[in-house]
Amino acid sequence: MDGPTAATIRATLQRAAPRTVPAWRQLRRVWSRELHSRPALAVIRLASQLVADGSWARLTAYELVACHPGGIAALTPSSIRHLGRGLADWGSVDTFACYLAGPAWRDGRLPTRQIHAWVRSRDRWQRRVAVVCTVALNVRARGGRGDTPRTLAVCRQVVKDRDDMVVKALSWALRSLVAWDRGAVSAFLFEHGPALAGRVKREVGSKLRTGRKG
Repeated sequence: MDGPTAATIRATLQRAAPRTVPAWRQLRRVWSRELHSRPALAVIRLASQLVADGSWARLTAYELVACHPGGIAALTPSSIRHLGRGLADWGSVDTFACYLAGPAWRDGRLPTRQIHAWVRSRDRWQRRVAVVCTVALNVRARGGRGDTPRTLAVCRQVVKDRDDMVVKALSWALRSLVAWDRGAVSAFLFEHGPALAGRVKREVGSKLRTGRKG
């Protein structure tokens, strides 16, 4: 097999022990160049072997797939669930949701029922994954083209959730939709205002008024 293996990536991460994202990303970019011509399915299999090997290995796995020319298009619901197993920290959750699960959902490769299963989970990280997946629907830099129905269908399910990770995700999701549908976001705040966390009302309200989070 051309390019690095999961074993060589693990060994390099252990030896280099990156302390910052820029230092780690230098390594990941080298591996992405080496894997560029490999079949997307081979890269997904390699990534699946890395997700249980610590935060740097997990982030490497997600970016190797996301940065491969055919990576997102080759994902399946099963491979996405496999790549998302064991999520338990903020950075990994957001990378998984923004780089893999969200784009796959946006492009019809992950069914909405999976997003709704995550948002109903007792696991705070799965609920955050579901809400952050909506960012890929609405942020232009992530390929978003605006999707009010799917975004608000997820947001409605966490209106009363008071887990800090989910509250922050809900604020992010609604602020991301403002660029496409200010009216829908304003109506959502009006309808659910009494039940929403103060952070959500404050940050989304500021975005609507000033264009900034506040």
